[in-house]
Amino acid sequence: MPGRFGRVRRVAAVLLTAVVCQSAPGRATALPVSAEQASGVVTWAASADRMGEGTAGQGYRMIVHTSVGGDDPRVRLSNAFGDRPLTVDGVYAGVRSRGAAVRPGSNRRLTFGGDRTVIVPTGATAWSDPLPGRLRAGTDLVVSLHTPAAAGPATGHWLAMQTSYTGQGDHIAEESGTNWTQTTGSWWYLDAVSVRPSRRATGAVAALGDSITDGWHSTLDLDRRWPDYLARRLTTAHAAVQGVADEGISGNQVLADGAGQSALNRLDRDVLSLPGVRTVLLFEGVNDLKAHTGVTAQDLIAGYRKIAERVHAAGKCVVAATIGPFEGWPEWDPAAETVRRKVNQFIRAGGEFDAVTDFDRTLHSPHHAARLLPFLDGGDHLHPDDKGMRAIADAVALGSLGCTR
Repeated sequence: MPGRFGRVRRVAAVLLTAVVCQSAPGRATALPVSAEQASGVVTWAASADRMGEGTAGQGYRMIVHTSVGGDDPRVRLSNAFGDRPLTVDGVYAGVRSRGAAVRPGSNRRLTFGGDRTVIVPTGATAWSDPLPGRLRAGTDLVVSLHTPAAAGPATGHWLAMQTSYTGQGDHIAEESGTNWTQTTGSWWYLDAVSVRPSRRATGAVAALGDSITDGWHSTLDLDRRWPDYLARRLTTAHAAVQGVADEGISGNQVLADGAGQSALNRLDRDVLSLPGVRTVLLFEGVNDLKAHTGVTAQDLIAGYRKIAERVHAAGKCVVAATIGPFEGWPEWDPAAETVRRKVNQFIRAGGEFDAVTDFDRTLHSPHHAARLLPFLDGGDHLHPDDKGMRAIADAVALGSLGCTR
C-alpha cells in the first residue's frame, strides 16, 4: 500500500459557470434518510469506508474528476460509518486552478435545504441543493468542507490515488491554496457528485470492484484508473451512458467484510442509491480467492448470483467481468487458480448477466494463462499499470452498458 503521496499539478481546462445567491446563515438541517435520493446522473463517486477519528475544526479541500457533464451539480456527504451525527458547517465547490487553489470566480457555497450547515445523521448520507451552473465533463472539481466538532469514526475513501488537501480552521471560501498546508491521499466525508445532463436519457455505469478498480498501480493524480479511461471513451463516443462511478475498494471481497464491507453488503449504498445508474459492471472476486478462507467456486458463484438478482430487482443491468490472473502474487496457489477458472467459466456462460466482458482474456499472458501479461503488469503480478488499466477499459463493449430492463 502506498506511503507518501506525491503531487502532480495541472491547470483545469474549464470553469464552473455557477452563480448562487448567498443565503443568510440558517439553523442546522438534519436531513432524513429520504434525502439520500437525488435526481440527475452521478458524475463522480467513491465507495464509503471507515476511516480514522474525525478531527474537530478540520477543513478538507478534495479534488475529484468528473465523468459526464451537466447542469446544477450536487454533492453527497456521508456519515455511513460514524457513531454520532456529523455537523458540517460549510461546503464550497469550484474548479481547480493549480494545487489547492480554486479557479477565480468559481468557488461557490453549497446549501442543504437552503441552509449552510447540515447535520448528517449517524449512518446516513445527505445530498446538497443543486448549485446553478454547468459542470463540464473531465473537470477537476474542488469540494471544500469544514467539520467544526467532528469526533469518532470518520467516513471516507482511503485509497483515492489523488492528492487532496487539509488545513485547520475554516478556509473553505478562499480561492487561494495558501492555508491548505497539508496533503491527504484520501477523500473525507464526500462520496458522490451528480449533475443534470443536457440529454435526459443519459445514464451512468457503476464499477463495483476492488483495488484494480480503485486504481492501485496507476499513476497518482493523473486519473488513469480503468474507470477513468472508460469515462473518456464514453464521452468521446457520445454514448447513452456517460456517467461513471468508481466503486472500488482496495482488498474488497464479494462475500466477506474486511477491507471495507463486502460487495454484497455495500451494494445498496455504494451503487444502487446513486442517481442515474443504469448498469453495474461487476469486477470482483480475486480477493475472495487469495484470502485462503476456503471459498469455493460454488460460494463465489452464489455471491455473483445474489448481486445480479438484487441489481435486476432494482431495474438495472449487470455486466460481469471475468477475474484476472495473479500467479506470482505471494498468496497465489494452484487451488485458487482452479477456483478462478471455474468462476470465469460460469461468468463466460453469460446466463446470469445482461452482458459479459472478459478482462481475464485481456490481461493474461498468451504463454501462461495464470499470469498477467508482463507488458501490462504494474510490478506485483496482480495489478495492471497504466497500460493495463487502459486495456481493461478498451475491452468493455460500450453498447453493453446502455442496456435497459
